[in-house]
Amino acid sequence: MRVLITGWPSFLHGEATAGDVLSMRHLAAELTARDIRNETAWSPRFVPGALGLDDARPADYTHLVFVCGPAHGWQVCDLHSRFPDCTRVAVGVSVLDEADPAVTGFHRVLPRDGVGEPAVDLSAPVDAREVPVAGVVLAPGQPEYGNSRRHEEVHAELRSWLNDLDAAVLELDTRLTGDDWRLCSTVDEFVALVDRIDVMVTTRLHGLVLALSRGKPVLAVDPVRGGGKMSAQAEAWQWPAVLQPGQFLGGDPRSLLDRWWAWCLRAAGKSAARQSSTTSSPLVAAGVDALLAERERV
Repeated sequence: MRVLITGWPSFLHGEATAGDVLSMRHLAAELTARDIRNETAWSPRFVPGALGLDDARPADYTHLVFVCGPAHGWQVCDLHSRFPDCTRVAVGVSVLDEADPAVTGFHRVLPRDGVGEPAVDLSAPVDAREVPVAGVVLAPGQPEYGNSRRHEEVHAELRSWLNDLDAAVLELDTRLTGDDWRLCSTVDEFVALVDRIDVMVTTRLHGLVLALSRGKPVLAVDPVRGGGKMSAQAEAWQWPAVLQPGQFLGGDPRSLLDRWWAWCLRAAGKSAARQSSTTSSPLVAAGVDALLAERERV
């Protein structure tokens, strides 16, 4: 007996969701625990280099299992025609139409809903390894820096690196508004997000300041050639994890990012960030003093 595990994350024209992937992993683990040989097919867009449906030879398998999601659509029907000699079983699927060829093509269907009593989805219980959470705040174009701007190149390198980063990455925006639920409407809401991340990755000054003020390590990249307000602010905070466009774009940016990312996650980075959380600006009192001094001059 040899089982090929499939699901919507297997299809080139499907999609991979966290719940679907967990369901497929759970079934694979159960088969392995029972000493049943199994392989899982993944879309090359989701897991490049892994076994894909195009690579799986039908003659190599006795059974095919389709896991989770709707039992509907041409992709599911293709499984029946591609693996005609396999015993085909659908597990934890939604059955929208019992007469659908996508459903009737299976030798057995164990639905989670649509037929009979609803069953708990295969993704439960959720077991996962711990990964860091990265907040990302990118600066806007900042035209005031003129020809010194390197935002496009810096952000392209950052996005490429973030795509491969082993972390849960959250795109954050310091802009506040009351008419877009995707943005925070108050400072308190944004700070609540900062409090839930492990590291801030940013090209924006306030991304650095708000994170350090809450004791969160920051991996900062200045998008301005020669150094702009990001570098100046990092110097004011005596924060070491800041990269200049010259060193960032002129060499091996991934190595630099990896090194400082690792530092931010280690005890040294966390300790430095905690110490920074007590920092306050002298400009508040100085600003009021200046106003009072000007008043005396009038």
